[in-house]
Amino acid sequence: MFRGDGAYIKKINKSLILEQIIKHQSISRADLSKITGLNKATVSVQVAELLEKELINESRADHNSVGRRPVLLSINKTAGHVLGVDFDDQIIKFVISDLAGNIVSRYVYVYEVMEYKTIVTLLAKQINQYVEDYSHLNYGLISCVIGVHGTVDKEQTIQFIPKLKWSDISLKEDLEELIEIPLTIENNVNLSALGEKAFHFQDTSHLLSINLSSGIGAGRMLDWEMDKGYQGFSGEMGHMIISPIGPKCSCGNNGCWELYSTERSLFKKLSNHLDKENFTFEDFEHLLSMNVTIAQEMMQEYIYYVAIGLNNVINIYNPGFVVLNSRVLSKFPNAIQQIKDNLVSNVSSYENIVLSKLEGDACVLGGCALGIRNFFEISELILDPEDTDH
Repeated sequence: MFRGDGAYIKKINKSLILEQIIKHQSISRADLSKITGLNKATVSVQVAELLEKELINESRADHNSVGRRPVLLSINKTAGHVLGVDFDDQIIKFVISDLAGNIVSRYVYVYEVMEYKTIVTLLAKQINQYVEDYSHLNYGLISCVIGVHGTVDKEQTIQFIPKLKWSDISLKEDLEELIEIPLTIENNVNLSALGEKAFHFQDTSHLLSINLSSGIGAGRMLDWEMDKGYQGFSGEMGHMIISPIGPKCSCGNNGCWELYSTERSLFKKLSNHLDKENFTFEDFEHLLSMNVTIAQEMMQEYIYYVAIGLNNVINIYNPGFVVLNSRVLSKFPNAIQQIKDNLVSNVSSYENIVLSKLEGDACVLGGCALGIRNFFEISELILDPEDTDH
């Protein structure tokens, strides 16, 4: 036996126990032993250490049967909190969650174009304020995970953010000079995929989360691992060509998917047709509610092109669940079934296509999930928060 094997096995055992406590929300020592396959003595030792560190709680089960009520174990969800941040163009969303994935606080900061250093200062100030606000907890603010709408390599360096025209940015290093809690920088759709997996689709081993908003990006989960590609840049599906003779894209190619299947592309077409500047999502909702013909026709065309791109993606990845995050599709009746009806290839195979339940919170909740997972040093994280909206 190599030195350190004992410590390594102990760490694995602790992870197994924590995963099951989080999954079941409350569970007895005896059931932990049965589910994990660990003997009762090992479970007792691990549980004693977790209780001493105040990471779990004990409580008596409520039941009417004769005999002693079993002692149940649960995560001490208020031992510390985690911070998820969605850093987008002109909007920064901050969400604090407890260790069970319940949202404790949210804040949205709207900004106009600012210099990089100003953004760094703003982020650091807000993070440090949260550190102070939650300093009374046993473990305080445990960590911060920031999702950015751009390419992030495996060293967490931001390679490019199209909307801000930032390239080769070391946001992690610059922020770490100003804050003292663990920090992670990740692509927003990778975090969204983890959020979908942890909160709603734990049972699928192949999950593909596709965000159809101002652009198109995708995050892929293989079991509990993010599949980010060779350098971390996978998922840039918006620049898949679906019409070589189509309009010019900002990337240099013609006929990219995001020219046909984003919220921005749809609103631009409606704006031009209706001769209305600054077309908003509220305008779109109004047109649908009034059953305006042009809106219905353009949505049919939109769905058609969404299906073309999905056909390509499904053939490449053969996913289990495909989770589409789209405000537009969520407001159009029977959109998912219409997309499925357009997927007529005998080759394409997938388990299901669904709309995201996390919607605009997918990135921040994925960030919170990653923070929780890292803190407990576990791989599987099955969350069922009290907030039924998430």
